[in-house]
Amino acid sequence: METNIIKDEEVELLINELAERYGYDFTNYTRASLRRRVIRLLTMDRIPSFAELLYRVKNDADYLSHIIDGLTVNVTEMFRDPLVFKLIRQEVLPVLATHPFIRIWHAGCATGEEVYSMAIMLEEANLLNKSLIYATDINPTVIENIKRGIFPLNRMQQYSENYIASGGKKDFSSFYTAQYGWAKFNQKLKLKMIAAMHNLVSDRSFNEFQLIFCRNVLIYFDKALQDKVLNLFDDSLEKLGFLVLGSKENLRFSPVSKKFSQVEKEKIWRKIQ
Repeated sequence: METNIIKDEEVELLINELAERYGYDFTNYTRASLRRRVIRLLTMDRIPSFAELLYRVKNDADYLSHIIDGLTVNVTEMFRDPLVFKLIRQEVLPVLATHPFIRIWHAGCATGEEVYSMAIMLEEANLLNKSLIYATDINPTVIENIKRGIFPLNRMQQYSENYIASGGKKDFSSFYTAQYGWAKFNQKLKLKMIAAMHNLVSDRSFNEFQLIFCRNVLIYFDKALQDKVLNLFDDSLEKLGFLVLGSKENLRFSPVSKKFSQVEKEKIWRKIQ
């Protein structure tokens, strides 16, 4: 099958099936991105036709987690964009330190590398003991990975370099134990995390936070869904709280733009009203 000839109506059929049968709503995801991921699924799984893919979705419940993996973006790394994390160390954590209890939400957190990055920074700032990190994603597979706290050992050198560039002072290997090609992160970090499924498309606010992370998620949504999610974050963030977005994401032209000011020209905003 020439997978590059997937039709627009076929993508719509898949979206409708996932929504009606399983409650996964991809309606407001950009079609170009979804189309690329459907093509990738067909190629990787050696499925000869879109009809067979749709048949599997309808009849094989075990295939569901695989297709959700394929349609959602789970590419991330620890201390990604180290200068952003360095600014969080310098400008955000001192403010959070003034709170009696700190609540942080990593929305659309993928496999959880940035969640563990935050836990490490809180531990270094002696704030982890009074913090709670909520890690949420639409994908049940990645949620389980966050709970395990296990990542490929061959990525640790890059993560260590990112950590040092972000202002980290310790030996990065002190935060994990190497076991059979995997890095298992310290239990102390996991104890301050709550990992759960949350759908930014359909689910509501569930707490009030001082800091919300949502990096490189909004770029896959259309404008209407971006605005809806930003309103959700506004509802979930206390006054003078911080919002961290990805390098290609912006609050400009959003319905909440006047409520936020940008911090140091990085993708960090503070809620001012």
